[in-house]
Amino acid sequence: MSPGTNLRSKIISADNVISPIASEDGMVEVLIYGAGAIGSMLGYLLSQAEDPKGETIENVALLGRKGHMEKIKKDGLCINFFEGSYSFRFQNCFSSLDELKGSSFAPEIVIVCVKTYSLPGVCDELKKSSLLDGTLRNASFLLLMNGMGNREVFSSLGLSSDRIFEGITSSGVKFSEDGSIELKGKAETILEQGISESMRGFFIERFEEKGFEMEFAPDFKKHQWNKLLVNAVINPITALTGEKNGFILSAPLQSTVESVVKECIDVARREGVPLHEDSALELVRSVASKTSLNTSSMLQDLLRGRRTEIDSINGYVIRLAKKHGFSLPVNEALYALVKSIEGKGAKDIISLWNDCYPWIGSSSPWPVPHPSPLPES
Repeated sequence: MSPGTNLRSKIISADNVISPIASEDGMVEVLIYGAGAIGSMLGYLLSQAEDPKGETIENVALLGRKGHMEKIKKDGLCINFFEGSYSFRFQNCFSSLDELKGSSFAPEIVIVCVKTYSLPGVCDELKKSSLLDGTLRNASFLLLMNGMGNREVFSSLGLSSDRIFEGITSSGVKFSEDGSIELKGKAETILEQGISESMRGFFIERFEEKGFEMEFAPDFKKHQWNKLLVNAVINPITALTGEKNGFILSAPLQSTVESVVKECIDVARREGVPLHEDSALELVRSVASKTSLNTSSMLQDLLRGRRTEIDSINGYVIRLAKKHGFSLPVNEALYALVKSIEGKGAKDIISLWNDCYPWIGSSSPWPVPHPSPLPES
């Protein structure tokens, strides 16, 4: 039994039929483009690995930052599950497209897991590599990323629409250090219904085997907006306060949370996606409760001194609102505040928190934490 399979998963396809797997042994060759926290976990989930002491993973290749890839090559990918830590070895780990080009690995599907602001750079790299006319000429691409507007950016490559798909995941994975990740929370992964039956069968087989949930949704755009709503609330508020996800459930914040959700729903409706405020608020609070002890990706980015994904989350909704001729005061305020401290790094941000919250360490019900600088991912 694979690590993490203590709970049986719920696997749903659009027509409730499990499609045939892609090949006789059920394996598809997959390239994870952007093997950080989520990407590395996907490498395990889509692999043939059931026993960490078993054979080297051959059907999934990782492409990521050099330090992370070198560590995995040397010691394997260490995954800290709820029930313990296991290490998995990969036959193919690349730190550049040139390395992929020089190998014999020819993926049938490329799963892109980069930050949204890195996607234009990925497109440029793919164009310059000539791989789209070679190794990747028949590959499909799945964009499993935060935010919205990613398909439009990736379409600049000129690929046919039936080769580009999108997906979202709510599972929480933390990058611990090079070669090591930690599963913080298991949640559903949702992909577009349009993926071929054989590929759907492969995803279903692998995720079910590892005890993770997957859905192929005919109303994917609605799910995408719901994920955006959750991110638009949790990410900026936790990033600005330095708190974990559960902090957004605090009573004094409920008016702000409700305003962010209402503004986003107004935009979604104008875009033809009917969302309901009560159910959206319930979803946001449910996710915050289930991931209450998690550190949001936006807070992690700020503490590493990195650019955040605010432009493709709250910023995306703000741009759509302007297109329709109205403003979003609360989203705009959160967006501006995050942008104002973006890139400062942990030391400066913690100093800012200390200046803004002088009662730290007192008996105040609003303590601000002192997070440590995070490892590179």
